[in-house]
Amino acid sequence: MTATERGEQVLRAAVSAFAESGYAATKTDEIARRAGVSQPYVIRLFGTKQHLFRAALHRVCDRIEEIFRTQRADAEPDASPDEALAALASGYAAFLAERELLQVLLHGFAASADPQIGDEVRARFGAIYQLIRELTGAPEIEARRFLATGMLLTVMSAMRVAGPDAVPAAWATEIMEDLRKYGD
Repeated sequence: MTATERGEQVLRAAVSAFAESGYAATKTDEIARRAGVSQPYVIRLFGTKQHLFRAALHRVCDRIEEIFRTQRADAEPDASPDEALAALASGYAAFLAERELLQVLLHGFAASADPQIGDEVRARFGAIYQLIRELTGAPEIEARRFLATGMLLTVMSAMRVAGPDAVPAAWATEIMEDLRKYGD
């Protein structure tokens, strides 16, 4: 296996471990075990646990951006901002099903008190907001509403009251009905 392939293997293991335990509680020993490599090799590849966590966050944000770009490319070229937002929303459901990525995103928000992680999270979140504006042409208020709705769905999916493995809850069903109205 090449160093690049091994690095990808370690990053996949890190995403899984960070999704499960978060930044603070995850040990590089555990990531190494999951990847089938030594802990010193993990450090040699990524430098520090913080760099590895930041790489995992980039994986998550890259995936969200990829989904949005793909959904927009598949939509009508002359779609209205509302139609373009609806196209992006339909793709975000795919992200919500990628449970590990969703959990790493939330752990990234939680770890934002660390200055370097926080700077990274804020920059990437801002870039996603700008991408939404760019891809849809939506006014600021609609782009913010779309982002807020996506964050609500992210949190509800993490709680498993929304998404593919949802456990029914009356309050969540009510919110989901309101969100469906927004999507129409």
